[in-house]
Amino acid sequence: MAGDENSALRSRRGTSYDVARRAGVSQSAVSRCFRPGASVAPATRARIIAAANELGYRPNAIAQGLITRRSNMVAVIISNLTNLYYPEVLAELTQRLSERGVRVLLFALKAESEIDDVLDQVWRYQVDGAIVAARLSPEQLAAFHDRGTALVLYNRESHEVPAASVSCEFAAGETMLVDGMVAAGCCRFAVIGGPADSAVGEARVNGAIERLGRAGFDDIPMERGDFSYDSGYRAAHRLLNAGPLDAIIAANDVMALGAMDAARHDFGLDIPEQLSVVGFDGVAPAQWRSYRLTTVRQPVQRMTAAAITMLFERIDDPDLGPERRLFSGDLIPGATARLA
Repeated sequence: MAGDENSALRSRRGTSYDVARRAGVSQSAVSRCFRPGASVAPATRARIIAAANELGYRPNAIAQGLITRRSNMVAVIISNLTNLYYPEVLAELTQRLSERGVRVLLFALKAESEIDDVLDQVWRYQVDGAIVAARLSPEQLAAFHDRGTALVLYNRESHEVPAASVSCEFAAGETMLVDGMVAAGCCRFAVIGGPADSAVGEARVNGAIERLGRAGFDDIPMERGDFSYDSGYRAAHRLLNAGPLDAIIAANDVMALGAMDAARHDFGLDIPEQLSVVGFDGVAPAQWRSYRLTTVRQPVQRMTAAAITMLFERIDDPDLGPERRLFSGDLIPGATARLA
């Protein structure tokens, strides 16, 4: 009879009620057992898992969402031109969210100005919250609030409409790079910036130019790239053809690598003796032996952990106010710049 009962249950898929009966526990205990982070005694958990395996039971995520009124989905919005650093950020975010039983919906922008089209898709999925590494207008920020969707900005800040944000201190990082090169005797600087609609790129460029201005250097020549190696390579060509330079400050590591190769292979310059080149991010290729780029590394693990903590605090308490967390980058001296 027991075998017939098991076969019947498997044919219609066991329910949490069936599992609770088989394990001799309450349905709430079954629910807790399959909820990440919930407290269940080890012995009780073992009985529930064994019963669930016997009956072929698996919790229905959609049904759980109807009960909890949560989708258990979080949107992550980034610009795919930002830099090669974001795969590491995405890996951290995905792992940490998965540990909470939450699924990630990734939305990649070709440019930050395309955010409106992406937000239309985000609303359809009724996500519980979003981590956004793109510039949002006051109207777009208000839309998150009006829909009750928790929001944390990643490496972005909002001045018009307060919003929770996690950022690296770009100005402080650029100050470390500029001060070191100025003290080492560099006096002819140039900058390779990112796209004009990139908030991160502009923050880094502005931080470098403002610090150079305070050090007495004005009219700094600048060329723009799209954060790619090729764009850094071409920008360096334009800058070096325009006149001699002591230092190139790139808005990210990948463009700095392109600038280095242009200077070394096409202009025959010795780096760092004749030209210092610096970046910003701390991507793995920047520390390959043929580059060993001087840069500022962002503390990705601490930043992503903070972003997720802040997001779930706001999912649990929609009335929680805005908060801004700043993280200092680490100077990586490398071998591509003269620093003192």
